[in-house]
Amino acid sequence: MFNQTESNTAEYKREYSDTIMKDVIGFLNYSMGGHIYVGVDNGGSICGIENADELQLKIINKIRDSIQPSVLGLFDVLTEQKEGKTILHIIISSGNEKPYYMQSNGMTPKGCFIRIGSSVQQMSENQIAELYSKRTRNTLKNIVSHHQDLTFEQLKIYYQEKGLTLNDNFAKNLDLLTSDGKYNYIAYLLADKNGTSIKVAKYWGTDKLKLREYKEYGYCSLIKAAKAVLEKLDVENAVSTNVTYTGREEIPLWNTEAVKEAVINFIVHNDYTREVPPLFEIYSDRLEITSYGGLVEGLSREEFFSGVSMPRNRELMRIFKDLELVEHIGSGMGKILTIYNKGNFIFMEHFLRFSIPFNKGFSELSPYQEEKSREKSREKILKLISNNPKITMKEISEKTNISVKGIEKQISNLKKENKLKRIGADKGGYWEIIQK
Repeated sequence: MFNQTESNTAEYKREYSDTIMKDVIGFLNYSMGGHIYVGVDNGGSICGIENADELQLKIINKIRDSIQPSVLGLFDVLTEQKEGKTILHIIISSGNEKPYYMQSNGMTPKGCFIRIGSSVQQMSENQIAELYSKRTRNTLKNIVSHHQDLTFEQLKIYYQEKGLTLNDNFAKNLDLLTSDGKYNYIAYLLADKNGTSIKVAKYWGTDKLKLREYKEYGYCSLIKAAKAVLEKLDVENAVSTNVTYTGREEIPLWNTEAVKEAVINFIVHNDYTREVPPLFEIYSDRLEITSYGGLVEGLSREEFFSGVSMPRNRELMRIFKDLELVEHIGSGMGKILTIYNKGNFIFMEHFLRFSIPFNKGFSELSPYQEEKSREKSREKILKLISNNPKITMKEISEKTNISVKGIEKQISNLKKENKLKRIGADKGGYWEIIQK
């Protein structure tokens, strides 16, 4: 039995019927979104369902095809096991293009619903008009890309890697088009070439007085840029060794999983309408992630910390979820807050910052940490060479996000250590890893 009863954010359904769409719409139009559990009776007792996979697909298609505006990226349908039985858990985010309505009935009281307490009710014409007047019209979906000659080879490759195929209608299916069929700003961000670049800056001290390193990841698909930032931070996440009587304990600068959640969320929820990308800054004592746009309009700090999901860019959220960069809607904040405190978040009028203190009170990178960082880089270089002995230094630089000069230095050291040698001329030759 569920510990909680039905509430303003939780609805139980013993079995599925199409009337569940009213509840979905009600949560979409509600400020906090909500959860629907199919296979649970009104008292919270677990009944379970049959043919879960088939019903899961049916509900996904029904929500996608019967509700307007598009709700892709605003819901998840998960199978869960409770008391040895299978139930369906439908997670609905509050949308920012309210009012949402049943397509068959249009934007009328018969088609618009909202959650009030533990029930769903039809909306009045005044409520509909008020929500429509506040609808966010300047969403990325509605902004026409200033370039229309876009290509999406990188995006297609990422989908293929997940066993998914983008057909000829992928731009429409992924909401990459405006209402008049032009590529929108979401398409621009995901295209092979664009003008968006995510910055990663590294400083020597605890302030910005002395810049140590500055790199840009971008001018390519936002997916590729996000992966590059994650790889860069993985390299920077050096390890400190704490030796005690129980043994040797290795402690990273920051928690990898929590920071990954933060990185993806700050990239997905950034407000790109002013062409201001997220910023990542590494100081001697902390990592700071800053996104533009602050909290999504209509979302309070309390709701933000409780995991209420109101995606600013639902199209990006949907695609990042397809590519398994996002687990499911609303899961990120819970993971972050199991490691870091609410006080690590700094709310500004136009920006949101997450300041992540280094573990164990590091004031600067130790020689051991620097060596661990170099080891990670060399391992990546050797792996790339192993996969392609004819790879160039420029190609290694692009794949590791290390400058060509830095690659030259690393390879020079590997040659001096007799771990790598060059066979043949610079042009036409190849690398050989010396096995010991």
